[in-house]
Amino acid sequence: MSVQDPTTRARTPSHIDIHDTASRRHWADLLQVSDERLRKAVRMVGTRVSSVTAYLAK
Repeated sequence: MSVQDPTTRARTPSHIDIHDTASRRHWADLLQVSDERLRKAVRMVGTRVSSVTAYLAK
């Protein structure tokens, strides 16, 4: 059994990089919203994924 180094594990991002087009596209697709709606959500609640998800669920 091998032990995986915790520094090499893939991490789920906790924040959305709203300035990166690819990141924005990824999150908009994942959350099934338009780029505009994602940008508005980030303006309203910040970049934390959990906050954006909660905002979009309203």
